[in-house]
Amino acid sequence: MNSNLEFFLARVEQARAEGEAATLDHVRERCERSQAAWQSLANKARKSEQLREAEAQRKADAGLVS
Repeated sequence: MNSNLEFFLARVEQARAEGEAATLDHVRERCERSQAAWQSLANKARKSEQLREAEAQRKADAGLVS
């Protein structure tokens, strides 16, 4: 797993924990928005990683390894 993905997932977990601990509605809602934003970034990073791996495999299969 790349470091960006790990960072994003850590922030997702942090926002989730802060949201669960929040006693004020607006703070909980802010944490939920933050969690959703970090999750979106993590999803994009995961997709990019999968595409890089697929491209590397395609190049290896075609004998184009650099």
